[in-house]
Amino acid sequence: MNHATDATDLDESPLGPRYGLNFTLGDHSARHLRRILRAYLNCWGMPDLADSATLALTELVSNVVRHVPDRRATVLLLRQPAGVRVEVADTEPRVPEFSTAVDGEGGRGLLIVEAVTDRWGWHRTPTHPTHTGKTVWFECDAKNDNEGSV
Repeated sequence: MNHATDATDLDESPLGPRYGLNFTLGDHSARHLRRILRAYLNCWGMPDLADSATLALTELVSNVVRHVPDRRATVLLLRQPAGVRVEVADTEPRVPEFSTAVDGEGGRGLLIVEAVTDRWGWHRTPTHPTHTGKTVWFECDAKNDNEGSV
């Protein structure tokens, strides 16, 4: 039976409304995670979010590879009625640095995330009894081309 997917019926996608997995990230992990995110966005009927969401995901994954000694992270993709939320949790207790100072090799990551997403932020997450990590997240809202249509 074919029917249009309603934004309130998030379980209709063959891939389901979420994807999550724990990883040890490496230099090429962002490429694989971009493919996964793009596949989910296409399946969820939000291909227009792929460019901005994959760019933001790349920045968050790169931050883990550069700044988290064990490179362990949990990546979570969540379909929402308004779009998509992506979370990257790691074991590093240092807070993300949002800086307008840019050096030759870095410093642009969170500036880019802010520029290409609708919302982003972070919060501390308990990951071990003796230390705390963090989750950095962003949300991209789907553009509704059918607004005002009958």
